[in-house]
Amino acid sequence: MTEILKTQPEHFADLPGWPWQAHSRDDLPGYSGLAMSYLDEGPATAPVFLCLHGQPTWSYLYRRMIPHFLAAGERVVAPDLYGFGRSDKPADDAIYTFDFHRDSLVALVRALDLNDVTLVVQDWGGLLGLTLPLESPGRFSRLIVMNTALPTGDVPLPKGFLDWRAFSNSQPDLAVGRLLKRACPHLSAAEAAAYDAPYPDARYKGGVRRFPNLVPEFVDSPGAAIGRAARDFWRHEWRGQSVMAIGMTDPVLGLPAMRALHQDIRGCPPPLEFAEVGHFVQEWGDQVAPMVLAALA
Repeated sequence: MTEILKTQPEHFADLPGWPWQAHSRDDLPGYSGLAMSYLDEGPATAPVFLCLHGQPTWSYLYRRMIPHFLAAGERVVAPDLYGFGRSDKPADDAIYTFDFHRDSLVALVRALDLNDVTLVVQDWGGLLGLTLPLESPGRFSRLIVMNTALPTGDVPLPKGFLDWRAFSNSQPDLAVGRLLKRACPHLSAAEAAAYDAPYPDARYKGGVRRFPNLVPEFVDSPGAAIGRAARDFWRHEWRGQSVMAIGMTDPVLGLPAMRALHQDIRGCPPPLEFAEVGHFVQEWGDQVAPMVLAALA
């Protein structure tokens, strides 16, 4: 039986800018006994902003955007993927596959019966999240897409990503907080430390280690076929409202990658471009969120 690592609650005490309580489900179909943590704030009957994080972050990434979404009267649901944040962390790195992560998000959306969903995605939140409407297109009404991609296996991966994958693979105990501080210089030391909080030691970082190697690179890679199906959906079937926000200083998934993705989203208006913003767009949320909400109004 795979060992399940659990980060103790005291690691998350007094997080700066995070006044909300975590919820948890350990009864998701297919994941019984494995606890997924998530934030769920705002009126239960309001439209839902489903905020999906990527690597190596967790829902804490959205703390500068969540107040703006709540002030607009929306409900915000922000899960921590397995292996990240407060969620359980299987110790066996091999557990973390594309389908393992994607199916858990499908299960959570169904378990919470989320409807009238604004899908909010960045990084791996997009690689996974952009495939979710294939299961229940009627649940999703709007899209907010930030620096991310939709790999399909039939288009070469960007060199910037390949460089990042090589670096990540050389760092089995990736210094997460240091990475976030370097990418987002305005972070305080306490905020950077909040990104280290989920990981008492390297054993807890299986999800962090695995993600770069799960990006579908070839047509037969796991996740590539569903990526192509999602691309067809966004190109031809999507009828909802969209807004794209680009952090222009991102060396991995910046303007070229986002321009390519923009072509795949039916009816997406010209992107909002933020000249001083990096890959982790949400960390500039006080600047970005009001403009995104105005674009959706």
